[in-house]
Amino acid sequence: MAMPLTHAEIWDALDRLALMRGYSASGLARKAGLDPTTFNRSKRFAPGGKPRWPSTESIARVLEATGASLEEFLGLVTVPTPGGRELHTVPLIGLVQAGNSGYFDDAGFPAGAGWDDIAFPEIGDEHAYALEISGDSMSPVFREGDRVVVSPQAGIRRGDRVVVKTREGEVMAKELARRTARKIELRSLNPDYPDRTLDVADVTWMARIVWASQ
Repeated sequence: MAMPLTHAEIWDALDRLALMRGYSASGLARKAGLDPTTFNRSKRFAPGGKPRWPSTESIARVLEATGASLEEFLGLVTVPTPGGRELHTVPLIGLVQAGNSGYFDDAGFPAGAGWDDIAFPEIGDEHAYALEISGDSMSPVFREGDRVVVSPQAGIRRGDRVVVKTREGEVMAKELARRTARKIELRSLNPDYPDRTLDVADVTWMARIVWASQ
């Protein structure tokens, strides 16, 4: 006899479908014409800890909006995540927003409100986060709408693609060309944009890009 689907399995299937279609949890809800908070992690349990299940109507609207069949959705209940790693979520904001105050602490870790969530396999960095690219300054490597996952605790070497935030609040994604005790040399991903050389004292933090959605 088939075992009934569990609360966790249903929500995991929705997270996997969102990941496969390139949406965050709230993005998937918006795509389906639902309130953007419908699938947020905070909505999956009542204040007393009682599990909240997604309604059959919300699932039906998600399937219609994404073009997924019921069979595909049910297949996601047991499908392994990429690399066999556990699926969880990382916070997501736009690259432009990242330059505003209040989104990161002094160590470059996500902080404050205003973040979205996106499903992603566990990468061993509890402070990992995702940025959505806008504009063409990183083309053709990263295009508008691409999402990159950043690991603040990952080691950085020459040639790595990194996200850098300056003390003036500018946030940029470039390639690390060279780093000395005083200077950080960054190579632009788009040849139409200039390379940058920054004083170490002018950089708030620098973190490595470990995954992109292209």
